Amino acid sequence: IIILYHHIFLIFLQRQELAETIHDTNGHGYLATFVGKNGRLVILRVHSHGLVTIDLQCYEDDNTAQLDNLLNALEKKLKVLLNDNVARIKKLPALVRGAKVDRYWPTADGRLVEYDVDEVVYEEDSAYQNIKILHSQQYGNILVLDGDVNLAESDLAYTQAITGSGKENYAGKEVLILGGGDGGILAELVKQKPKMITMVEISFMKVIDGCKMHMRKTCGNTLDTLRGDCYQILIEDCVPLLKKYVQEGRTFDYVINDLTAIPISTAPEEDSMWEFLRLILDLSIRVLHPKGKYFTQGNSVNLTEALSLYEEQLEKLSCPVEFRKEVVCVPSYLEQWVFYTAWKK
Repeated sequence: IIILYHHIFLIFLQRQELAETIHDTNGHGYLATFVGKNGRLVILRVHSHGLVTIDLQCYEDDNTAQLDNLLNALEKKLKVLLNDNVARIKKLPALVRGAKVDRYWPTADGRLVEYDVDEVVYEEDSAYQNIKILHSQQYGNILVLDGDVNLAESDLAYTQAITGSGKENYAGKEVLILGGGDGGILAELVKQKPKMITMVEISFMKVIDGCKMHMRKTCGNTLDTLRGDCYQILIEDCVPLLKKYVQEGRTFDYVINDLTAIPISTAPEEDSMWEFLRLILDLSIRVLHPKGKYFTQGNSVNLTEALSLYEEQLEKLSCPVEFRKEVVCVPSYLEQWVFYTAWKK
């Protein structure tokens, strides 16, 4: 079979003026590379168990129609050669490497997604993270923090889920938002005329400034000023503030934690993240009114181990709580996302 594959490639690829090099695989199948004068590179790999991969690389200005015709012709010849005894043939769309705008971002469970982004509308580095806002034809502008898709203008489902999915009455209530620099939660809750919303965000000059310029479909005009009729935005670290509220005995009807998703594992490099999460969770419950509710995002529904670890933390707090979870499809995440609600027993 390897010899026959070799002959097919000689027939088709020599027509493209590609020079062949065969590489030693120490008995593990067959590997050949074909390099052309126009910069094309073809890598043929035949694995011992029967898998055949063909990686064709070219420049952006290459004749893509010609390349598609070449691959289609190769596919037909392979089927004829093997008398249609081929389990599966799959041709993948081209991956664009080195583009000015990066279109590839991983989902929480490690799948690579290609977004239809065509422009970086904002990019800054704060002391805490890299901040990008990308324009997507499908999702609108997308906030990306440290390479993690955070929120798009199309993601109202996220904002609704983390505020109770329309089942809560915020009128006349005291609300504490931790994070939420995109302004989506604040903008939605202001509509319900709460008594006061206190939003605590640490990266004002970077996240908030970027969002109030480029994500107004999400935040409206709420980020234009640090204080409104029923809200205030505090630019500081939420941990010392929460500790201060605990000491003062101050409570809130709702605490909404929009700081970060739960860690995906207990690997050593994520221990500090789990410690931070436990601290925020415990302090948040302690400033919660006896009949109040705590809302937060979890993570991808596929990360069952991480979600279980988080639920274990909910059972170990200094103040006992009950909780429920809701699974919501967030458009730009391209995956189902888990949200939690907790309250004191």
